[in-house]
Amino acid sequence: MAETLRKGTRVTGDERSDLASDLKRRYDNGESIRSLAAATGRSYGFVHRLLTEAGATLRGRGGATRRSRG
Repeated sequence: MAETLRKGTRVTGDERSDLASDLKRRYDNGESIRSLAAATGRSYGFVHRLLTEAGATLRGRGGATRRSRG
């Protein structure tokens, strides 16, 4: 389901389940939520919600970590 969805279109039923499982598979293979959102034309929040509904284990945020001074 690599095609983008029309913005604002409701995604329900089997289409939602199919999209959720496809996004979960791609996320589990290393794609970021932001890249999935861009690829589908949906918002970060929408993709995050679908991944949660699909049972994906969400990764922590990336970037530099702070070290304690001591």
